[in-house]
Amino acid sequence: CSQRPPASSSGAGGYVVVSSVSWPLPEAGAAADELHSSSTEEALPALLEEAGGLWKQSYPASAYREDAALGSGPAARRSGQGAAPSRMFSYRREGGGAPGRAGTARFLARYNTWGFVATRAAQGKIQGMPYGNCLLLSDGPVNNSTGIPFFYVTPKDNTVADLLKNPVASLTLPEADGNFCRKNVIDPEDPRCARLTLTGQMVTVPPEEVEFAKQAMFSRHPVVRKWPRSYEWFFMKMNIEHIWLQSWYGEVSAVAVEE
Repeated sequence: CSQRPPASSSGAGGYVVVSSVSWPLPEAGAAADELHSSSTEEALPALLEEAGGLWKQSYPASAYREDAALGSGPAARRSGQGAAPSRMFSYRREGGGAPGRAGTARFLARYNTWGFVATRAAQGKIQGMPYGNCLLLSDGPVNNSTGIPFFYVTPKDNTVADLLKNPVASLTLPEADGNFCRKNVIDPEDPRCARLTLTGQMVTVPPEEVEFAKQAMFSRHPVVRKWPRSYEWFFMKMNIEHIWLQSWYGEVSAVAVEE
């Protein structure tokens, strides 16, 4: 379905809603008139199927006429084969720190309270096969983010048993853990709902770092203090070697560890 809400009185651009997805538009001018005239249940499916259709609507028609002669600008991009999609559907991550991929990666590492850990199974009928599990994590106390994931684990967990034999693992942190995707009506499986994957070595926290690990985990997850002590809980952390971020359709970007 399609809806056209009334113009905002706050001065911000209006929005057109299509299947729970919205994109910003200018309040007035040729670009707004052109898109609003096409915002019908009959026209919008065609716009969504056309690779350059949505990008085209963000420009007045005059821009295409002027740029066509130069062979550049939106007209050229629209006609080019394999052109990358526009980032019209990118949303601002409020409070996300520095802009760009590294900023998004730091944001996810800081605010995620759990992640999906993948290991290579070391026991049972699935030995040698990939094995995944969700674990609580923290990259530091509330006022001291380090970017290093810490975990409070038990050797009785299959994932931990795997790691004690083969420490290589990956950790995926989904943006769905926070409010961003829900606030912007983005399905958790939508690539615009970013996910960060860290790969490296999972190691036992050395004695000199245990106190910090306690502060990191217990400040973010107070309930773990009450977990049964008979399970022999201890702290692990990931020594990160590679960072991968997906925040757009089909796009997986490497982020330098030092960033």
